[in-house]
Amino acid sequence: MPTPALLQVEHLSLQFRTRDGTVRALEDVSLSIGKGETVGLVGESGSGKSVLAYALLGLSDGAARVTGGSSRFDGLDLLAAGEPALQAIRGREVSMIFQNPKVALNPIRKVGHQLEDVLARHTTTPRAQLRDKAIACLADMRIPDPARRYHAYPFELSGGLCQRVMIALALACGPKLLVADEPTTGLDVTTQAAIMALVGEATRARGMAMLLITHDLALARERCDRIVVMHAGHVVESAPTEDLFRDPRHPYTRQLIGATPVGRASLAELSAIGGSLPDLRRSDLPACRFAGRCALRTPDCEQPLPELRAGPRTLRCHQASLQEATA
Repeated sequence: MPTPALLQVEHLSLQFRTRDGTVRALEDVSLSIGKGETVGLVGESGSGKSVLAYALLGLSDGAARVTGGSSRFDGLDLLAAGEPALQAIRGREVSMIFQNPKVALNPIRKVGHQLEDVLARHTTTPRAQLRDKAIACLADMRIPDPARRYHAYPFELSGGLCQRVMIALALACGPKLLVADEPTTGLDVTTQAAIMALVGEATRARGMAMLLITHDLALARERCDRIVVMHAGHVVESAPTEDLFRDPRHPYTRQLIGATPVGRASLAELSAIGGSLPDLRRSDLPACRFAGRCALRTPDCEQPLPELRAGPRTLRCHQASLQEATA
Protein backbone atom coordinates (compact mmCIF):
# COMPACT_ATOMS: atom_id res chain seq x y z
CA MET A 1 0.00 0.00 0.00
CA PRO A 2 1.42 3.44 -0.91
CA THR A 3 1.96 5.81 1.99
CA PRO A 4 -0.31 8.89 2.09
CA ALA A 5 1.32 11.90 0.43
CA LEU A 6 2.70 14.39 2.93
CA LEU A 7 4.09 16.59 0.15
CA GLN A 8 2.52 16.66 -3.30
CA VAL A 9 4.11 18.78 -6.03
CA GLU A 10 2.29 18.88 -9.36
CA HIS A 11 3.43 20.52 -12.62
CA LEU A 12 5.49 23.17 -10.86
CA SER A 13 7.26 25.69 -13.11
CA LEU A 14 9.52 28.52 -11.97
CA GLN A 15 11.51 31.20 -13.76
CA PHE A 16 14.19 33.69 -12.78
CA ARG A 17 14.30 37.16 -14.30
CA THR A 18 17.90 38.18 -14.98
CA ARG A 19 19.67 40.90 -16.96
CA ASP A 20 20.61 38.28 -19.53
CA GLY A 21 17.11 36.92 -19.98
CA THR A 22 14.59 34.64 -18.34
CA VAL A 23 15.94 31.40 -16.86
CA ARG A 24 13.37 28.59 -17.02
CA ALA A 25 14.79 26.85 -13.96
CA LEU A 26 11.92 24.43 -13.28
CA GLU A 27 9.40 23.18 -15.81
CA ASP A 28 6.42 20.92 -15.13
CA VAL A 29 8.00 19.31 -12.06
CA SER A 30 5.95 16.72 -10.18
CA LEU A 31 6.90 14.57 -7.19
CA SER A 32 5.44 13.30 -3.94
CA ILE A 33 6.75 12.25 -0.54
CA GLY A 34 4.78 9.95 1.72
CA LYS A 35 4.67 10.17 5.49
CA GLY A 36 7.83 8.66 6.94
CA GLU A 37 9.33 8.16 3.47
CA THR A 38 12.84 9.16 2.38
CA VAL A 39 13.01 10.36 -1.21
CA GLY A 40 16.26 11.18 -2.97
CA LEU A 41 16.45 14.02 -5.49
CA VAL A 42 19.47 13.48 -7.72
CA GLY A 43 21.07 15.03 -10.78
CA GLU A 44 24.04 17.10 -11.87
CA SER A 45 24.82 20.49 -10.36
CA GLY A 46 22.54 23.01 -12.02
CA SER A 47 19.68 20.57 -12.58
CA GLY A 48 17.31 22.49 -10.30
CA LYS A 49 17.38 20.39 -7.13
CA SER A 50 18.07 23.21 -4.67
CA VAL A 51 15.87 25.64 -6.62
CA LEU A 52 12.97 23.25 -6.07
CA ALA A 53 13.68 22.94 -2.34
CA TYR A 54 13.84 26.70 -1.86
CA ALA A 55 10.63 27.17 -3.84
CA LEU A 56 8.79 24.67 -1.63
CA LEU A 57 9.78 26.53 1.53
CA GLY A 58 9.12 30.00 0.13
CA LEU A 59 12.81 30.89 0.26
CA SER A 60 13.36 31.63 -3.42
CA ASP A 61 15.31 34.64 -4.59
CA GLY A 62 13.28 37.79 -5.22
CA ALA A 63 13.87 37.37 -8.97
CA ALA A 64 12.04 34.03 -8.94
CA ARG A 65 8.47 33.69 -10.15
CA VAL A 66 6.29 30.58 -10.05
CA THR A 67 4.52 30.38 -13.41
CA GLY A 68 2.41 27.29 -12.88
CA GLY A 69 1.62 24.23 -10.84
CA SER A 70 0.85 23.52 -7.22
CA SER A 71 2.55 22.34 -4.05
CA ARG A 72 0.64 21.04 -1.05
CA PHE A 73 2.12 20.07 2.30
CA ASP A 74 -0.16 18.21 4.71
CA GLY A 75 -3.18 19.95 3.19
CA LEU A 76 -1.63 23.44 3.02
CA ASP A 77 -1.18 25.08 -0.38
CA LEU A 78 2.42 26.29 -0.02
CA LEU A 79 2.34 28.50 -3.10
CA ALA A 80 -0.82 30.31 -2.04
CA ALA A 81 0.12 30.61 1.64
CA GLY A 82 1.36 34.02 2.72
CA GLU A 83 4.68 34.64 4.43
CA PRO A 84 3.19 34.50 7.98
CA ALA A 85 1.79 31.02 7.31
CA LEU A 86 5.10 29.85 5.84
CA GLN A 87 7.04 31.26 8.79
CA ALA A 88 4.74 29.33 11.12
CA ILE A 89 5.53 25.97 9.50
CA ARG A 90 9.23 26.50 8.70
CA GLY A 91 11.20 24.97 11.53
CA ARG A 92 8.13 23.42 13.14
CA GLU A 93 6.48 21.34 10.38
CA VAL A 94 9.16 21.51 7.69
CA SER A 95 12.87 22.02 8.37
CA MET A 96 15.89 22.32 6.13
CA ILE A 97 19.53 21.38 6.43
CA PHE A 98 21.43 23.81 4.21
CA GLN A 99 24.49 23.04 2.10
CA ASN A 100 26.89 25.37 3.93
CA PRO A 101 26.18 25.50 7.68
CA LYS A 102 28.84 28.13 8.38
CA VAL A 103 26.97 30.47 6.03
CA ALA A 104 23.48 29.44 7.17
CA LEU A 105 24.22 29.85 10.88
CA ASN A 106 24.22 33.37 12.36
CA PRO A 107 27.96 34.18 12.71
CA ILE A 108 27.52 36.65 15.58
CA ARG A 109 25.16 34.61 17.76
CA LYS A 110 26.12 31.67 19.97
CA VAL A 111 24.84 28.37 18.63
CA GLY A 112 23.02 27.65 21.88
CA HIS A 113 21.12 30.92 21.62
CA GLN A 114 20.18 30.11 18.02
CA LEU A 115 18.68 26.86 19.23
CA GLU A 116 16.80 28.71 21.95
CA ASP A 117 15.38 31.08 19.33
CA VAL A 118 13.90 28.15 17.38
CA LEU A 119 12.53 26.44 20.48
CA ALA A 120 10.99 29.65 21.81
CA ARG A 121 9.25 30.38 18.52
CA HIS A 122 7.91 26.93 17.68
CA THR A 123 7.47 25.05 20.97
CA THR A 124 5.86 25.60 24.36
CA THR A 125 9.14 25.04 26.23
CA PRO A 126 9.17 27.34 29.31
CA ARG A 127 11.78 30.09 29.06
CA ALA A 128 13.56 28.80 32.15
CA GLN A 129 14.06 25.43 30.42
CA LEU A 130 15.25 26.68 27.03
CA ARG A 131 18.95 26.44 27.87
CA ASP A 132 18.71 22.85 29.11
CA LYS A 133 16.61 21.89 26.08
CA ALA A 134 19.13 23.50 23.70
CA ILE A 135 21.99 21.60 25.34
CA ALA A 136 19.97 18.38 25.08
CA CYS A 137 19.50 19.02 21.33
CA LEU A 138 23.27 19.39 20.94
CA ALA A 139 23.82 16.21 22.94
CA ASP A 140 21.34 14.34 20.72
CA MET A 141 23.62 15.17 17.80
CA ARG A 142 26.54 13.68 19.77
CA ILE A 143 28.39 16.97 19.97
CA PRO A 144 31.18 16.56 22.53
CA ASP A 145 30.81 18.64 25.71
CA PRO A 146 27.47 20.16 24.64
CA ALA A 147 27.27 22.50 27.65
CA ARG A 148 30.48 24.17 26.50
CA ARG A 149 29.59 24.14 22.81
CA TYR A 150 26.34 25.88 23.70
CA HIS A 151 28.43 29.07 24.18
CA ALA A 152 30.43 28.66 20.95
CA TYR A 153 30.11 30.82 17.86
CA PRO A 154 29.99 29.07 14.46
CA PHE A 155 33.49 30.24 13.51
CA GLU A 156 34.85 28.45 16.58
CA LEU A 157 33.55 25.07 15.38
CA SER A 158 34.72 22.69 12.66
CA GLY A 159 32.66 22.10 9.54
CA GLY A 160 31.44 18.78 10.92
CA LEU A 161 30.36 20.31 14.24
CA CYS A 162 28.62 23.18 12.44
CA GLN A 163 26.71 20.64 10.39
CA ARG A 164 25.65 18.84 13.58
CA VAL A 165 24.44 22.16 15.00
CA MET A 166 22.49 22.75 11.78
CA ILE A 167 20.88 19.32 12.11
CA ALA A 168 20.06 20.03 15.77
CA LEU A 169 18.32 23.25 14.68
CA ALA A 170 16.41 21.42 11.95
CA LEU A 171 15.22 18.63 14.27
CA ALA A 172 14.63 20.67 17.43
CA CYS A 173 10.87 20.97 16.94
CA GLY A 174 10.21 17.48 15.55
CA PRO A 175 9.17 18.43 11.99
CA LYS A 176 7.13 16.15 9.78
CA LEU A 177 9.39 16.75 6.78
CA LEU A 178 13.15 17.30 6.68
CA VAL A 179 14.70 18.77 3.54
CA ALA A 180 18.42 17.93 3.48
CA ASP A 181 20.20 19.89 0.76
CA GLU A 182 23.59 18.27 0.09
CA PRO A 183 24.05 17.76 3.85
CA THR A 184 27.58 16.32 3.55
CA THR A 185 29.10 18.84 1.13
CA GLY A 186 32.69 19.73 2.03
CA LEU A 187 33.03 17.09 4.75
CA ASP A 188 35.55 14.25 4.80
CA VAL A 189 34.28 10.72 4.16
CA THR A 190 34.29 9.67 7.83
CA THR A 191 32.37 12.77 8.92
CA GLN A 192 29.94 12.32 6.03
CA ALA A 193 29.10 8.82 7.21
CA ALA A 194 28.63 9.98 10.81
CA ILE A 195 26.37 12.87 9.77
CA MET A 196 24.16 10.71 7.58
CA ALA A 197 23.93 8.05 10.29
CA LEU A 198 22.66 10.72 12.70
CA VAL A 199 20.12 12.02 10.20
CA GLY A 200 18.94 8.50 9.40
CA GLU A 201 18.54 7.57 13.05
CA ALA A 202 16.60 10.76 13.78
CA THR A 203 14.19 10.40 10.87
CA ARG A 204 13.46 6.76 11.68
CA ALA A 205 13.04 7.37 15.42
CA ARG A 206 10.69 10.30 14.88
CA GLY A 207 8.83 8.94 11.86
CA MET A 208 9.83 11.92 9.74
CA ALA A 209 9.77 12.10 5.96
CA MET A 210 12.92 13.36 4.25
CA LEU A 211 13.79 14.85 0.89
CA LEU A 212 17.50 14.15 0.43
CA ILE A 213 19.02 16.35 -2.27
CA THR A 214 22.33 15.02 -3.49
CA HIS A 215 24.52 14.40 -6.53
CA ASP A 216 25.94 11.34 -4.70
CA LEU A 217 24.03 8.35 -6.07
CA ALA A 218 25.78 5.96 -3.69
CA LEU A 219 24.42 7.97 -0.76
CA ALA A 220 20.95 8.09 -2.29
CA ARG A 221 20.98 4.34 -2.88
CA GLU A 222 21.95 3.68 0.72
CA ARG A 223 19.49 6.07 2.35
CA CYS A 224 16.42 6.47 0.14
CA ASP A 225 13.21 4.52 -0.43
CA ARG A 226 12.64 6.18 -3.80
CA ILE A 227 14.75 8.32 -6.12
CA VAL A 228 13.66 11.19 -8.36
CA VAL A 229 16.05 12.11 -11.19
CA MET A 230 16.25 15.71 -12.41
CA HIS A 231 17.94 17.09 -15.51
CA ALA A 232 17.93 20.79 -16.48
CA GLY A 233 14.76 21.61 -14.53
CA HIS A 234 12.82 18.50 -15.60
CA VAL A 235 11.96 15.39 -13.61
CA VAL A 236 12.89 12.67 -16.09
CA GLU A 237 12.40 9.52 -14.02
CA SER A 238 11.43 8.32 -10.57
CA ALA A 239 11.28 4.82 -9.13
CA PRO A 240 11.84 2.75 -5.99
CA THR A 241 15.58 2.86 -5.34
CA GLU A 242 16.57 -0.68 -6.19
CA ASP A 243 14.28 -0.71 -9.25
CA LEU A 244 16.03 2.39 -10.55
CA PHE A 245 19.51 0.96 -10.13
CA ARG A 246 18.55 -2.48 -11.46
CA ASP A 247 16.69 -1.13 -14.49
CA PRO A 248 17.30 2.57 -15.26
CA ARG A 249 15.06 3.44 -18.21
CA HIS A 250 15.74 7.07 -19.06
CA PRO A 251 18.97 7.57 -21.07
CA TYR A 252 20.08 10.27 -18.64
CA THR A 253 19.52 8.02 -15.63
CA ARG A 254 21.59 5.30 -17.26
CA GLN A 255 24.42 7.74 -17.97
CA LEU A 256 24.22 9.20 -14.46
CA ILE A 257 24.56 5.74 -12.92
CA GLY A 258 27.31 4.86 -15.38
CA ALA A 259 29.30 7.88 -14.19
CA THR A 260 28.94 6.92 -10.53
CA PRO A 261 31.33 4.53 -8.72
CA VAL A 262 28.50 2.42 -7.30
CA GLY A 263 29.50 -1.25 -7.34
CA ARG A 264 32.44 -0.60 -9.66
CA ALA A 265 35.59 -2.68 -9.36
CA SER A 266 37.78 0.05 -10.85
CA LEU A 267 37.66 3.61 -12.18
CA ALA A 268 38.06 2.20 -15.69
CA GLU A 269 34.44 1.03 -15.49
CA LEU A 270 33.16 4.62 -15.14
CA SER A 271 31.86 6.54 -18.14
CA ALA A 272 31.49 10.29 -18.50
CA ILE A 273 28.23 12.03 -19.42
CA GLY A 274 28.81 13.76 -22.74
CA GLY A 275 27.95 17.39 -23.37
CA SER A 276 26.63 19.83 -20.79
CA LEU A 277 23.36 21.16 -19.46
CA PRO A 278 21.55 23.44 -21.93
CA ASP A 279 21.40 27.19 -21.41
CA LEU A 280 18.04 27.63 -19.70
CA ARG A 281 17.81 31.23 -20.96
CA ARG A 282 17.30 29.99 -24.52
CA SER A 283 13.91 30.77 -26.02
CA ASP A 284 14.22 27.71 -28.28
CA LEU A 285 14.81 25.05 -25.64
CA PRO A 286 13.85 21.61 -26.98
CA ALA A 287 10.91 19.77 -25.45
CA CYS A 288 13.39 17.25 -24.04
CA ARG A 289 16.27 19.16 -22.51
CA PHE A 290 18.48 16.07 -22.67
CA ALA A 291 18.01 15.65 -26.41
CA GLY A 292 21.24 17.46 -27.30
CA ARG A 293 23.25 14.96 -25.23
CA CYS A 294 21.30 11.81 -26.05
CA ALA A 295 22.57 9.08 -28.39
CA LEU A 296 19.01 7.76 -28.83
CA ARG A 297 17.60 11.04 -30.14
CA THR A 298 15.12 10.80 -33.04
CA PRO A 299 12.75 13.32 -34.65
CA ASP A 300 10.10 12.15 -32.16
CA CYS A 301 12.11 13.83 -29.42
CA GLU A 302 11.13 17.24 -30.83
CA GLN A 303 7.53 16.56 -29.80
CA PRO A 304 6.18 17.52 -26.34
CA LEU A 305 7.27 15.09 -23.64
CA PRO A 306 4.83 12.37 -22.61
CA GLU A 307 2.92 13.00 -19.39
CA LEU A 308 4.26 11.47 -16.20
CA ARG A 309 2.07 8.49 -15.37
CA ALA A 310 0.87 8.07 -11.82
CA GLY A 311 2.38 5.09 -10.06
CA PRO A 312 5.51 3.85 -8.30
CA ARG A 313 7.56 4.41 -11.47
CA THR A 314 7.38 7.50 -13.70
CA LEU A 315 9.25 8.32 -16.88
CA ARG A 316 9.40 11.17 -19.40
CA CYS A 317 11.13 9.98 -22.55
CA HIS A 318 9.71 9.15 -25.98
CA GLN A 319 12.32 6.48 -26.72
CA ALA A 320 12.22 4.80 -23.31
CA SER A 321 8.42 4.86 -23.28
CA LEU A 322 8.39 3.26 -26.74
CA GLN A 323 10.78 0.55 -25.57
CA GLU A 324 8.52 -0.11 -22.53
CA ALA A 325 5.46 -0.38 -24.75
CA THR A 326 7.09 -2.89 -27.12
CA ALA A 327 8.85 -4.94 -24.42
